[in-house]
Amino acid sequence: MKIMIIKLGAKGDVVRTLPVIPALKEKYPQSEIYWITKENIADLFRGNSYITRVFSLPYKQGKENFDLLFNFDTEEQAMTIANQIKAEKKLGFKAEDGFPVAFNLGAEYYLNTMFDDELKKTNKKTYQEMMFNAAELEWKNQKPKIFLNDGEVKFGKDFLGKYKVGNHKIIGIHLGASPRWPSKAWHQEELKEFINLVDKENFKTILFGGPDEVEKHSKIIKELRDMGIQILQNNPHNTNREFFSLVNSCDVMICGDSFALHVALALNKPTIGLFFCTSPDEIEGYGLLKKIVSPKLYEFFPERMDEYSEELVRSIKASDVLKELKEMAG
Repeated sequence: MKIMIIKLGAKGDVVRTLPVIPALKEKYPQSEIYWITKENIADLFRGNSYITRVFSLPYKQGKENFDLLFNFDTEEQAMTIANQIKAEKKLGFKAEDGFPVAFNLGAEYYLNTMFDDELKKTNKKTYQEMMFNAAELEWKNQKPKIFLNDGEVKFGKDFLGKYKVGNHKIIGIHLGASPRWPSKAWHQEELKEFINLVDKENFKTILFGGPDEVEKHSKIIKELRDMGIQILQNNPHNTNREFFSLVNSCDVMICGDSFALHVALALNKPTIGLFFCTSPDEIEGYGLLKKIVSPKLYEFFPERMDEYSEELVRSIKASDVLKELKEMAG
């Protein structure tokens, strides 16, 4: 049994599609599983013994035929590849006249949530449930897993070893957002207030960010250090694997609805998720996630998700997050 999976991006969506791998291995124990994705997330699968091979784009169509193909992606490029690959059975999404269409009945519900705002607003199924329906697999709360080798675990420990953190619990904070969703990111004044509060509670904080957050984070860190607060910071140019290692070194992660949140859950980390303009119901928490939902979320979701509102991004207070953190961290 040869199985091809297509899921190109976004990176967080690739992470939360990982549970299909053990589900497929359970259903088809002798299967070979292949995956097509983008180069910027291909290393996610390192150490996963269930995967036979990962292909990065551009994908060159070979002569191979597959027994099953699953396309979990509605990107045009993914659907074009799904149309082209030879397989006995195809599930998920394809392109017809430039529009996404379902290969099978189970995939139609997810497509409907993309185009029907009312259904999107009332939907209570998680992304994973919808993908399992599309794949005609039984959803049993299968968890995503990221596998770290000893050297990668050591990378995170060595990072902490550079600082005098002692027995403090380590809180990772990642609250960046794509420009596509400008109101996903917590307001920096609330963020600074939260870091100030946790410092008084004997936690140590790692502020995670990428290249887009360098300027903003430099300003925040300087202001906090002027207040006498020590804050750790990742390298904004960390590789995916380095990022995973640093998340793994944290006791609790605090994230928006983002790649970092899905990575934290895949590493089995207790996590607090802040939701400002995207659906909390679509996020599977696996018993690890505490969701803090803005009281203004449904004024913006889903019709106004692409708007920026200062009132919205300040609607979750630092004290509310601290309360949940103290309960979670014990």
